[in-house]
Amino acid sequence: MKKTASAIWEGGIKDGKGRLSTESGALKQNPYGFNTRFEGSPGTNPEELIGAAHAGCFSMALSMMLGQENLTPERIDTIAEVTLDKQGDGFAITAVHLTLKAKVPGATEEQFKEIANKAKAGCPVSKVLNADITLDATLLS
Repeated sequence: MKKTASAIWEGGIKDGKGRLSTESGALKQNPYGFNTRFEGSPGTNPEELIGAAHAGCFSMALSMMLGQENLTPERIDTIAEVTLDKQGDGFAITAVHLTLKAKVPGATEEQFKEIANKAKAGCPVSKVLNADITLDATLLS
């Protein structure tokens, strides 16, 4: 399976503007730039998109792994906080912190945390990131 996304960039780093699109059309010419990445202006940025991809990937991996234990999640709510740090002459994504709250009928706390940690390590986005990935997992009753 292969999926595509594209970026168009016009101009210099600080005054330039870009547009992001995805094959599915979920993003279509979405604006991004220095201001949306570093100054909090409206629009998206690469780190936010990596966070969304990681939260989605992890949630699906967790659902699959719970199912392998005959557990069906009622709800999985994941937030991915991506850290971009200055390193040398550039920047690097150094960490992703996943905050998970899930309602999984029949799961014990120990079982839930064990499966959540396996999902954190096993989801394809986790595997591609060269970052410290941490997890806070809460099983809701």
